[in-house]
Amino acid sequence: MEKPTHLPSEAARQRYWRQNLKWLTILLGCWFAVSFGCGVLLADFLDRFTVPGSKVKLGFWMAQQGSIYCFVILIAVYARVMNRLDWELLQGTDGAGSEAS
Repeated sequence: MEKPTHLPSEAARQRYWRQNLKWLTILLGCWFAVSFGCGVLLADFLDRFTVPGSKVKLGFWMAQQGSIYCFVILIAVYARVMNRLDWELLQGTDGAGSEAS
């Protein structure tokens, strides 16, 4: 990856920050839904089911392991999205192929 020869404009930096906040909100909402929703609120309902291939109740598994796996996946998604946003900012595009001024 070549180093950019220009600095991003203020508008590009603001667009980048808005996109960052949007993705943070989405991913933290997913994390909350899985960790609190599946691990606490819906645990009794999920305990009616078992994890395939075992006798472990799904509600217990979500509270103990599932939310951790989900969190690791969300970190990977965030890293990928931010790499894309960084690339777009450094290239001077807005993500739609047009040049930012």
